[in-house]
Amino acid sequence: MPEQTLLAKDRPPHPGPAGPVGRPGAPRKGAAGPSSAGRSRRALLRTARTAGPWAVPLLVLVVWQWTAAAGILPASILPAPEAVLRAGSDLAATGELQFHILTSLRRILQGFALGAATGLLLGFLVGMSKVTEILLDRSLQMVRTIPHLALVPLMIAWFGIGEEPKILLVALGTFFPIYLNTVTGIRGVDPKLLQLGRSYGLGRWRLVRDIAVPGAMPTILSGIRYSLGVAWMTLVVAETISASDGIGYLAQNARELLRTDQIVLAIVLYALAGLLADLLTRLIERRVLRWHPNYRSRATQ
Repeated sequence: MPEQTLLAKDRPPHPGPAGPVGRPGAPRKGAAGPSSAGRSRRALLRTARTAGPWAVPLLVLVVWQWTAAAGILPASILPAPEAVLRAGSDLAATGELQFHILTSLRRILQGFALGAATGLLLGFLVGMSKVTEILLDRSLQMVRTIPHLALVPLMIAWFGIGEEPKILLVALGTFFPIYLNTVTGIRGVDPKLLQLGRSYGLGRWRLVRDIAVPGAMPTILSGIRYSLGVAWMTLVVAETISASDGIGYLAQNARELLRTDQIVLAIVLYALAGLLADLLTRLIERRVLRWHPNYRSRATQ
């Protein structure tokens, strides 16, 4: 009996199923976890997704600055980035730059709100009702074929050179992309889902709110993204023709004064405004379409 006890003491302990000699299940020191490679890959993808979109603009900026500093690109054609920044800081010091930016933003917000609200309303009416489609869609398609920028002289003749023609032109340019995408999104909803909702006793308002709107939302948001670009393009034309303030007026006044640095500054401001509008729309997409598998997978990557 004592010999068996002694042999038992001298026998090395049996290793656990997932660990070395000692405590069963204890991880080996220095061993990498099974998900460390996956975490590194996801971190690399997040870094590339964040920095990747800025690679081309930064490259263009570096080439622009180098060609301007080397004298390859004359300042009369395209001034250096530092000259554009200097022009912006000079205008900002007097408060003129902020005034023009806020004026253009106010016009965009008013025109976009008017055009988007009208486009969404008529888009839902035409998409959900055959009677409304018969009455309105053909007439709206006829109006859509008219370039809205060709209406600038008529708008000035009707409303003068005040705020009304600029806001109405922005609203008109915003209306049709949202209207068409709303109608397309509503018609793209699976009819079986609508039939299922009716079988559950959903009324017309509940069908629109719970089935039609979520199903059409990806297409509607695509229309909103496109219409924001059209809105800024429309405002550029409206402010360069009949305005005494705004970013477009700043560019027009700089052209008369032969200030190419301020002209390029206005172009950069329009580009930044379009970029911010697109980023805002993407943020709304991620929030509103969290239920959508494609947008959910992008948010979790």
